[in-house]
Amino acid sequence: MTTRILTGITTSGTPHLGNYAGAIRPAIIASRQVDADSFYFLADYHALIKCDDPLRIQRSRLEIAATWLACGLDTERVTFYRQSDIPEIPELTWLLTCVTAKGLLNRAHAYKASVDKNVETGEDPDAGVSMGLYSYPVLMAADILMFNAHKVPVGRDQIQHVEMARDIGQRFNHLFGQGKEFFVMPQALIEESVATLPGLDGRKMSKSYDNTIPLFGSAKQLKEAISRIITDSRAPGEAKDPDNSHLFTLYQAFATAAQQAEFRAELLAGLAWGEAKQRLFQLLDNELGEARERYQALIERPADLEDILLAGAAKARKTATPFLGELREAVGLRSFRSNVQVGEGSKKKAAKGARFVSFRDDDGSFRFRLLAADGEQLLLSKRFADGKSAGQASKRLQDGSGLDLRVQGEGFALWLDAESIGESPAFADSTACEAAMQRLREALAPQSE
Repeated sequence: MTTRILTGITTSGTPHLGNYAGAIRPAIIASRQVDADSFYFLADYHALIKCDDPLRIQRSRLEIAATWLACGLDTERVTFYRQSDIPEIPELTWLLTCVTAKGLLNRAHAYKASVDKNVETGEDPDAGVSMGLYSYPVLMAADILMFNAHKVPVGRDQIQHVEMARDIGQRFNHLFGQGKEFFVMPQALIEESVATLPGLDGRKMSKSYDNTIPLFGSAKQLKEAISRIITDSRAPGEAKDPDNSHLFTLYQAFATAAQQAEFRAELLAGLAWGEAKQRLFQLLDNELGEARERYQALIERPADLEDILLAGAAKARKTATPFLGELREAVGLRSFRSNVQVGEGSKKKAAKGARFVSFRDDDGSFRFRLLAADGEQLLLSKRFADGKSAGQASKRLQDGSGLDLRVQGEGFALWLDAESIGESPAFADSTACEAAMQRLREALAPQSE
């Protein structure tokens, strides 16, 4: 069974060594598994909640995109995109916002922390709280639910947001599913083995503490950062304690078992801290040197990065666009061409529970699907240049125009005016194909008065 995995990185800063070891490297390794369908995105809408500096966000998007690619992300195997290039995401966010209880968002950790801090300082509880911060969990739910991710790798501080996505998805399914589960229930994936690296001062490596080691700075910058790692006062020749050394912890995250054992023995034997830092620099430079060169080349070709990300967005929208069409249909945002409505004096009814779902494809063309009452796709139309042509074709089918069904490959095609206007999915055998053709005939049979 294929497992869909989704990971996003907020574009509000420059990637550092901790980001690489804790998120980027394990995600790229996981993406190479044969049973993984991986979605990786730049969470640039989320960045607007944390940062109001446009130049910083612009630079961060460039740096983080280049980092993923320089570190070996294979865009042929994964779907790699910017959140802001998927217009279906904010639309889904609104659909989900309309079913999300305010009480649920009141319990979000980030919002509660802001309120608690304001209360402690005597401020209005909601001082400085934007609607972006308050509704952040709904946007994250849309990120996850749009692509029906099974697993979402997160830190422990983000588990609540995945749980909220489940709650919101369940609520939508209950209200609009009518027996169909639009959204699968995602699971938070906590990888205990993933390294949480100490920074220069021993605290967790974080931009907030200004204790980071740059991931793709120059070799000189890397060496200077390592030289600032805090160590104890033991002199050369004195035994060092590897288990209480931040420097050794950093070394472990990138060394083989044999290298770790050798380095530990040398520290116990009295290796000088200056030499130990040189060993760490050599280890990291060997690990990152080639990727650093790729990174610099990518940074210098932003147009190439743009092309890669837009291609990834087009790939993602092949899933998002038709799915959002189904969700719009479910909540009642339907084209007036989708079903023949029952009105006063009307002698027609919706075609036996079948429904037409119109949508616009990622290339700008117009299409429609014919879905059976149980949600099974019976037909996918060809691409039409404009919505009027697509609507006229679907209307003729609803009017009961003569059906010309022709077996084609492992499925069948529907013809109108000597032209194929739609095709069915592929079927396992001719029996299944013939049964589907019969279901389509019944769905589109003219209704009796």
